[in-house]
Amino acid sequence: MYELFDIQGKVIVITGGTGVLGASMVEYLAAHGAKVAVLARSKEKGDALIEGVKSKGGDAIFLPTDVTDEALLKQNAEEIIAKYGKIEVLINGAGGNMPGATIGPKNTVFDLKMDDFRKVVDLNLMGTVVPTVVFAEYMVKEKRGNIINISSASALRPLSRVAGYGSAKAAVTNFTKYMAGELAMKFGEGFRVNALCPGFFITEQNRTLLTNPDGTYSDRGNTIIAHTPFRRFGIPEDLLGTLHYLVSDASKFVTGTVAIVDGGFDAFSI
Repeated sequence: MYELFDIQGKVIVITGGTGVLGASMVEYLAAHGAKVAVLARSKEKGDALIEGVKSKGGDAIFLPTDVTDEALLKQNAEEIIAKYGKIEVLINGAGGNMPGATIGPKNTVFDLKMDDFRKVVDLNLMGTVVPTVVFAEYMVKEKRGNIINISSASALRPLSRVAGYGSAKAAVTNFTKYMAGELAMKFGEGFRVNALCPGFFITEQNRTLLTNPDGTYSDRGNTIIAHTPFRRFGIPEDLLGTLHYLVSDASKFVTGTVAIVDGGFDAFSI
């Protein structure tokens, strides 16, 4: 019987796969039979993640990369093709923020560090655009491809502080919709591009912003919880069901969408 949600044997590339959310995705996908190529900067974290996956019977490899380096990404792609023969799914999970691209409570827009702002836009936007272009070229050869970009709650509305990150993620969401039409209209219905939009999840990047040293919520953390109907932050596992749906053939007629997983944050008003 044809199983819509079966991802057994799918070759999936994920950038930024060693972070809190990315690593959870890698472990989940591998546990469900996918062949996962993890791309990230830290070889130490990557090797440890792959070792853990393999110890549980999963099939995964790690390749160090820079998601803004086209030549290196093409080298990564060739290595993945040599190992698995094809690339079916790309998850653009790499991203991040910098203090100089944020506006703190005691600062104004005039305190932004333009170099940091550019770096944040480069990492989040170009770090999605460049891998998309590189890996989509290999997908076109197979006449089939599935790209999932990781957006953010800050892409949906202009949240305070995160000026650079929010602007970049908003651009990623727009690029997602653009590429959905671009690939399907020029290369056929075998191509789809969607975005997974997490709400607020505590990661190493935002932990000190959302929590105090004793683990209680900071003022910003409390404000977010007050505007989240579920009254909690997300945990990595909360993303996996939606991710599975987007990876699998269950979503084969879905493209250009943004799947929001945020406990109701975007829907809430007072």
